Amino acid sequence: MPTDKVPLDIREITARIKQIALPEVDWIVAVGRGGLFPGTLLAFHLDLPLGVVGMNYRHDDNRPRYETPQVLTEKRLPTAPCRVLLVDDVSVSGKTLEAACHLLQQHHITTFVLKGHADIVVFPEIGECVDWPWNLTG
Repeated sequence: MPTDKVPLDIREITARIKQIALPEVDWIVAVGRGGLFPGTLLAFHLDLPLGVVGMNYRHDDNRPRYETPQVLTEKRLPTAPCRVLLVDDVSVSGKTLEAACHLLQQHHITTFVLKGHADIVVFPEIGECVDWPWNLTG
């Protein structure tokens, strides 16, 4: 596993997010822990409510911790069917987003990640690990 990570600062991340044509949505739902910061940014930028699905699947070194992602908490999720932007920092295998989509299956979901595979990817050109400015273990 490479030890060098691509450094990104908050200005670069927010500038790139502002350039993206986002779909009309009613809620932002962040996948915690990695999606909390970008989800909060989007909820603030779009003036939308923020829900959180706390999930755990991988160790900090990116190895799977469990066979499937585990839902740890659900906080302030939308109850009536609506359009949701489901946000995570990275999607490698897609298993965490898939599990969160299953949990939110009554909603119309658009997936959003900073890096990896989703409906909307902020940094599609980055394949390496990233040193996120909010990651203290970085």
